[in-house]
Amino acid sequence: MKTSLERIKNDIDSLAKISVTQGPGCCRQTYTKEFAEARDYIVNSMKEIGLSVREDAVGNIIGRMEGKNPEAPVIMTGSHFDTVRTGGRFDGLAGVVTALEVARVMKAEGFVPNCPLEFVATAEEEGTRFSGGLFGSRAMCGQLYENELENSLDLDGISMAQAMREYGLDPEKVDEAILDPEKVRMFLELHIEQGPVLDAENIEIGIVDAIAGLRRWVITVKGRSDHSGSTPMTMRADTMLAAAKAIVKGTEKTAELADGTMVTCGSVEVKPGAMNVVANETIFKIDCRGKNMDSVGAVLETIRESLEESVKTNAGLSYEVNEILRIESVYTDEKVQDVFEEIAKEKGISCKRMLSGAGHDAMIMSAICDVAMLFVPSLNGRSHVPEEWTDYEDIQKGAEIMYEAICKLAV
Repeated sequence: MKTSLERIKNDIDSLAKISVTQGPGCCRQTYTKEFAEARDYIVNSMKEIGLSVREDAVGNIIGRMEGKNPEAPVIMTGSHFDTVRTGGRFDGLAGVVTALEVARVMKAEGFVPNCPLEFVATAEEEGTRFSGGLFGSRAMCGQLYENELENSLDLDGISMAQAMREYGLDPEKVDEAILDPEKVRMFLELHIEQGPVLDAENIEIGIVDAIAGLRRWVITVKGRSDHSGSTPMTMRADTMLAAAKAIVKGTEKTAELADGTMVTCGSVEVKPGAMNVVANETIFKIDCRGKNMDSVGAVLETIRESLEESVKTNAGLSYEVNEILRIESVYTDEKVQDVFEEIAKEKGISCKRMLSGAGHDAMIMSAICDVAMLFVPSLNGRSHVPEEWTDYEDIQKGAEIMYEAICKLAV
């Protein structure tokens, strides 16, 4: 292989150490001190390779290699460098490090592309600090929501706009991050699978043929606090009960559809939060995704219908739905899928075409260019946990395929 296992391991291990937490996991939230340290590592690595480097208006890092035709639309590759709060060392970083390694090998081999190449590390893809998600790529595609920077708050009540200022960015200039679609040809991303399929089937590489669409709701149910022992069950305006019924109904709907649509409620805030007081306000967050956006819509409508029923049968209840993210499902470029598969077969690397249930920067970038993705296995399918693990050798195989593919596509 032309790629270096030692360099890949060193990059991932070095970046994984830049974390709020100690131990096997990694926590690196956007626009924090740790995020800045990781940025500096990536920027310095790009400069050592010989790339020209820029940080855009939202903190995406872009290293550029000029081509024979500098005016040709660019091929981009990379992933994100933020993490979830209880993350591992491979989510996002595997793609960032692959981009660095591809650039290193190209320089070492003296490869000069016909079109410019850009190697990218994106910001706030996870959305765990400010809830929106896929922020860096959405900024590049001009998809930020109105007042998003002011309305998106972290757990400490700090807005994204304030965090950007403290980080050294100007939130008034976010539009400067928008890319011209005429100047972007393709976005390629390597990522860990974050699911069990490749590991369970002992397959080395996944070639993504589609990325599931995603909708996220923040639902606020308001009611009335009462004594838990003195208020009959039939006379309550219990917001927690209404939320629980809606979550169950949504989950039952996914089983009825049986088409791979998934719904998750991973965040519930109950007020006043006392064991012996009926909850007067419950805020819960719904993540619903799937290949079929009609099915996603059906699950969310089932949740809304359940809330409507609770409101009708419980005087004093009301609810409000705020959709904070809506992204359509995406199909990746079939020609690039074929290139990935041909290279894998030539190198004796097992592969399969598969759906990505997780959302990725590539799905956003599909709004302005063709996209394609490679998956590498996740041990036992674990991700977004400190125990997340992908063998470095598998990342190297993915990096090797990505390198060969870009060389073919950029001539």
